[in-house]
Amino acid sequence: MNAYWLDESQSTISAEALRAEGVLYDNLPTDPAAFQEPLDELKERNGYVTQDEVALKPDMPNLKEICDKFIDEHHHTEDEVRFVLAGAGVFDIRSGDDRWMRIEVSKGDLIVVPRKRNHRFFLTDEKMIHCVRLFQDPTGWVAHYREKAA
Repeated sequence: MNAYWLDESQSTISAEALRAEGVLYDNLPTDPAAFQEPLDELKERNGYVTQDEVALKPDMPNLKEICDKFIDEHHHTEDEVRFVLAGAGVFDIRSGDDRWMRIEVSKGDLIVVPRKRNHRFFLTDEKMIHCVRLFQDPTGWVAHYREKAA
């Protein structure tokens, strides 16, 4: 994980500072025998009831359309939980004082974006990520987009 303020300072953000913003970060082994127990504990603690996997790859014919849903600023009514099994991605998350925090995640990174926290997501240049997702609502991913200024 690499986290920094998306401003002129681009100063580093520690895992502790992310936690103070309500963003959970951890690094787990990517072997299912090793990561499932910590994910099960997280599920139990936070009431996540559904676990699935999603993979985005450069050869997907609809990759641009899928990624376009993530790049606009939005939030969810539940936490956004992602555990990266392969590849990489970038979360830009609004801080409590409305500044952007950029968090680059890659293999082994677990991130929990708190519910109702505006954020956006995009892939790195390799255009590939494979993640485990956890949900409180069995219907899955639902975005609420922030209105763009006129």
